[in-house]
Amino acid sequence: MKAATTIVAVVIVAGFFAVASPTVFNVTPISFDGGYTPLFGERNIVRSPDGRTVKILLNRHSGSGFISSALYYHGLFSASIKLPSDYTAGVVVAFYMSNGDIFEKNHDELDFEFLGNIKGKQWRIQTNVYGNGSTSRGREERYQLPFDPTAEAHHYSILWTNSSIIFYIDEIPIREVVRTAEMGGDFPSKPMSLYATIWDASNWATSGGKYKVNYKYAPFVSAFSNFILKGCRLDPIQQLPAAEQCRLAAAETAISDYATMTVEKRVAMQRFRQHYMSYSFCYDELRYPKVFPDCKVAESEKDRFWNSGDAKIQPRAVVRRRRWNSRRDRVRSARIDFNGHDEE
Repeated sequence: MKAATTIVAVVIVAGFFAVASPTVFNVTPISFDGGYTPLFGERNIVRSPDGRTVKILLNRHSGSGFISSALYYHGLFSASIKLPSDYTAGVVVAFYMSNGDIFEKNHDELDFEFLGNIKGKQWRIQTNVYGNGSTSRGREERYQLPFDPTAEAHHYSILWTNSSIIFYIDEIPIREVVRTAEMGGDFPSKPMSLYATIWDASNWATSGGKYKVNYKYAPFVSAFSNFILKGCRLDPIQQLPAAEQCRLAAAETAISDYATMTVEKRVAMQRFRQHYMSYSFCYDELRYPKVFPDCKVAESEKDRFWNSGDAKIQPRAVVRRRRWNSRRDRVRSARIDFNGHDEE
């Protein structure tokens, strides 16, 4: 009976992610040019004619990425992302918030990082939270996904308020960080930009650097769409305190559906974490002998992890449904225009 209950729970969680709706939390998406600008590798950034979808590429010459045109202080930030398929070891796709270009020594950061893998193994996803340059106290969590992230796009969202941070996948919360007084400056508190990048992280991304990027499988292509930048927009050169400027936006966010953790959301989050979380900093006693103040350690959950923070039983990955037949297919996908024709 217990085994049957577990199977049902897994099916329910996976079912939440089966179909991604065209909008997120009923918020109207913006165009790429309405909120973003190229950051690097502009020749490897391909836009659709309507400006609603952007592909970023990694090849042997360069990675690529884009950045929001403004800084934001709190809000909801989201994009639909489809990841490269086949052999992707060493490749990292990131969708994140940061102010490291302004505050080099005490920056804040909120991450979705997608870590590539060898052929036949699924991408892994990692979330992280840094505040005030707390990079020596990384709050990483890693998960497997209950779907193939290379088969179709899924929504990835970050909600950031003055009191909490919630990471969402397809409107299902997978992680919540509640601000506590003990966290001090470790909670992000300064305006940040949004970034999306694809790059070569051969030295660490897959099995600690054991497997490198193999450019025989290039170009590696990730597609972004359904852009949401719903927060208090700030000009980088403005000097007024962000909290004063953003009072009305913060009040609007506080009463929104996406900022409200209902009982149903908490149940869904608990199910996801129970079945798909493969590592948590909260249980990594080797790296962090002292438990972080924002960790809500439950003995029943702790029993599922080694003192390295790794799950004793690693989640099963979803088998990929599509594989490239040849390098020509991959190159054609990278060069295909958004009307369905090969680019000359």
